[in-house]
Amino acid sequence: MLEDFEARKISRDVYLEGPKSRVSELSFTFDVFRQFIKGFRKLHFVGPCITVFGSARFKEDHRYYQMAREMGAAIAQMGFTTMTGGGPGIMEAANRGAFENGGYSVGCNIELPFEQHPNPFMQTWVDIKYFFVRKVLLLKYSYAFVVFPGGWGTMDEMFETLTLIQTGIIQNFPIVVMGNEYYDELFTYLNFMVREKTISESDMLLLKRTDDISEAKEHILKYIRSNYQVMPRRKKWWLFEKV
Repeated sequence: MLEDFEARKISRDVYLEGPKSRVSELSFTFDVFRQFIKGFRKLHFVGPCITVFGSARFKEDHRYYQMAREMGAAIAQMGFTTMTGGGPGIMEAANRGAFENGGYSVGCNIELPFEQHPNPFMQTWVDIKYFFVRKVLLLKYSYAFVVFPGGWGTMDEMFETLTLIQTGIIQNFPIVVMGNEYYDELFTYLNFMVREKTISESDMLLLKRTDDISEAKEHILKYIRSNYQVMPRRKKWWLFEKV
């Protein structure tokens, strides 16, 4: 395992290893800029989205895969675009549910040498090199977020989204957590954090926890109706992007 980790580490660009030459740092900055422009151009016309987070490891026969597939269908029924990280597992399931039910389905795929490839249930997607660029894109176009069971990446995405809402960087965006059994101990710990006053009681109101697709759908629609006016997609070309 250690040898495998070292091999992966050597094969990847390590951009947090400390100061490099100024030319190298400038080159990295322009590379990040290019990644953002690539994402902006690809996703600008996808319409208002709901982003679904979750593990890449669940197979088609798993109950969480089936639940995410139903969620993708519900998002399509609401008239929103389903956005995911573009990979397998929960991401594939949500994209698939939207795709099979006449909805628009898009992804923001991370370029990894050993794990993730775009799933086949998307009308369009963009491949991104850096996780932090990808996270910006997954949040930028969405009006609600649905969190399914997942690992490090899912926890990172959920807590960064919560932090941005808590600090007012983004506002009035609902977060629905699906998977009561899976997240039971996490919510126990979150309530412990409330008691320790590291978060406030009102912070817990940022999360809607349910296993019911209809309840999740109604919670999202309540926020949308209260805070936003959904506009039709523009039918035109601009700067050669595909609409």
